[in-house]
Amino acid sequence: MSMENYLEINKNSWNAKVEPHLKSDFYFVDEFLKGRSSLNSIELDLLGDIKDKSILHLQCHFGQDSISLSRMGAKVTGIDLSDKAIETGKDLAGQCGTDTEFICSDVYDLPNILDRKFNFVYTSYGTIGWLPDLEKWAGVIHHFLKPGGKFIMAEFHPVVWMFDDDFTKVAYNYFNEKPIVETHEGTYADPSAPIVQQYVMWNHSLADVLNNLIKKEMRLETFQEFDWSPYPCFRHVNEFEKGKWRIPQFGNKIPLVYALIAQKK
Repeated sequence: MSMENYLEINKNSWNAKVEPHLKSDFYFVDEFLKGRSSLNSIELDLLGDIKDKSILHLQCHFGQDSISLSRMGAKVTGIDLSDKAIETGKDLAGQCGTDTEFICSDVYDLPNILDRKFNFVYTSYGTIGWLPDLEKWAGVIHHFLKPGGKFIMAEFHPVVWMFDDDFTKVAYNYFNEKPIVETHEGTYADPSAPIVQQYVMWNHSLADVLNNLIKKEMRLETFQEFDWSPYPCFRHVNEFEKGKWRIPQFGNKIPLVYALIAQKK
């Protein structure tokens, strides 16, 4: 599969998701416009005080996290492959009265489009699975960080992606064996959404993530694993505490999310 083909397939898939996501309870747009933050305790604990800091937000969808970071006083640039998501992000920022900047770009192509360095690069939840090459990804992160700048990431744990959608069996390789090309009805935010989209994804082990950051002279400061998800985006989850979900048959026995801080040397 060519680079262009996977980008085109996934761009079409994410463009189709924008409208149903805007209407879904998952993204609570009405509450968001009234001031509710989309950020969770996991990433907020990592970010700390970001007032007057510059942040590059990779794979921002339609920018709720980007705008939430702006509301905390940061100067934020969000990028995403989906042109419809980026246009929506600009509209939401206008309604929220923030100066959040949005750019439509593939992660790998961004150094050819944006000429700036940042205090932080940030990405979260369901992002790296859309990228085939994490060495190149880590290079983009390193490129955009100022010396001493930090990369902050919260992501679903690769153990989760080994299972079938109903979590009844191991269906996929933990390691990046090959592209996963599938067609899906609905979306994680609205399973009943009337869309059917093909997508292309890759599984990435923790070693793939960490070693590629280290290769690019990033120093790991913090690494954490969590036995819960801040989102009910998997099938059959239960909310065992407010804002915390688990897969019932696994309980607290497997990690669902990991988070890290890596600093540019």
